[in-house]
Parts: sequence; C-alpha cells; structure tokens
Amino acid sequence: MKLVTVVIPCFNSGATLTQTVESVKAQTYKNIEIIVVDDGSTDVFTIATIDGLAKVRIIRQENAGLSAARNRGFSEARGEYVLPLDADDWLETDALEHLAAALDANQKASFVYSHIQLEGEARGVLKKSFNFFEQLFLNQMPYCILIRRSAWSDVGGYDQSMLRGYEDWEFNIRLGIHGQFGIIVPRALFHYRVTSTGMLLGKSSNLHGELWLEIQRKHKSTYRILSLLKLYRVWSTKASSYPLWMLFFWLSMHRTLPKKIFQVVFCNLRQHSQSRRVTRRAISK
Repeated sequence: MKLVTVVIPCFNSGATLTQTVESVKAQTYKNIEIIVVDDGSTDVFTIATIDGLAKVRIIRQENAGLSAARNRGFSEARGEYVLPLDADDWLETDALEHLAAALDANQKASFVYSHIQLEGEARGVLKKSFNFFEQLFLNQMPYCILIRRSAWSDVGGYDQSMLRGYEDWEFNIRLGIHGQFGIIVPRALFHYRVTSTGMLLGKSSNLHGELWLEIQRKHKSTYRILSLLKLYRVWSTKASSYPLWMLFFWLSMHRTLPKKIFQVVFCNLRQHSQSRRVTRRAISK
C-alpha cells in the first residue's frame, strides 16, 4: 500500500478546513500523510483552527498564492502519490481507496480522478471523462486529482505566475503536452463546493478570455491549428462532454471577437454549461 500525501492549501479558510481534514482522516485507505499549507492566513480563527489540528503536518509560509502553496506541499510530500484538496472541499470516505487502486492497476496513467459531487450553489453529479483535446479548450478536469509525485515534478509543478486563477487548468494541459495522461473512476468521490466568490463562478470566470489567452501564449506550438488538427484526429473517438468539432468554432470566436464581446458570449453560454444543466436537473427533482 503506497503512501498517499494529501496537500491542503489554506488561506483564511478556517470555517471549512476542519470538515476537509476530517474527510481525509476518515478514509478507508489508511496509509495517508496530511499536509496543511498555511499560505499566510491573517484570520485569527483560521490560525487557531490550524494550530488545533492533530495528526497533520503544518507548513507555514508568507502568502504566495494557491500554486505556490500546492507546490510547497508537493515538495514536502513523502508520498509516491499526492492529492491536492482545497480547504473548502471534501472527499467520500472511500475516495483514496478507489483512486489509489486505479492508479496501481494502470502503470501508464500519470493521474486519476473521479466524477464530481457539486455542493453549495450548484447541485448534482458532474460526470467527467478524460479527453486531452477537449481539455485544451474547456477545463473539464477537477483540480483534485491523485497524481504520481514524479509526474508533478517532471512538468515543473504548478505555474506560480498564474495568480488570477486557472492554474489547475494550465497544469493539467501541461501534463498532457508532456504525454502525462489520466484515467477516470466513474464514481462521485470528490465534493466540490461552488460559491459566487469561488473560482468557478467568481474571479477566474470573469477573466476567462484573458486567462485562456495567457494559457495559449504559454503553449503556442500546441495551439497552432496544424497541431490541434493532429490532436483532434487522435482524440475524436474518445468520450467527451461536448462535440469536439464545435471547439474549433469556440477557438475562432476567442481569436477574432473583441475581448469584451467574447466575455459576454462566454457568460451567456455558461448558463448552458454542463454544471448548470446538472444543477437544474438536480433542483427540479
């Protein structure tokens, strides 16, 4: 049974941190190391909550952002497998058991993840499948993946310059560019809390066009049309959340429309996203 390290970055998240940590301690998989990276919290309650944690390695640093906090946790991890978990989300009790078993059984896979149980301002189960081509256009993977620590190291960790969000999207794209692909466990093992102030509905979404452009500039050769066509041929027969051919039109709009107009289009289309459709179905039941 391989050691699994769970890395929990925390910045003023004391109100939800205990639930997150307890969900890891309750795992049926027992060979676990928990690292909480306090990314310069200033909230007195959060600091006291972190100080009161038992059977947890606590690392404190000056505030440097989510990418830096994750990278610090990964660099300190003793486990061969590492899972990043934000301080307001949590796991099913058998999550690591299923994820680790899947990674053990598939030596070609660099990481594994599950379907997502939406919480907070969203509801329902968000079903996922791994399609690297789709990932270049839409962030279809959760940040919460069980990954071989060697894969994180091989691609250079999370990009610490991406302070405005989408650092997990860029990281997951970089994994694929380096031939590090993943697999899915078709169960909802990860509980993701959605709030209007969080990344999914908040700041990152409001900067979607700018941040996607930043990702494209970081990986220019991958986003050339010829490269995309080659990848499309490879991945067109694989499962995806949206028809892959439509993504070329999405890229075309991003590259031709003025930034403000593209953002308006994105916000309107977001009302019909997979997560919004899942939430509407869950609420209507």
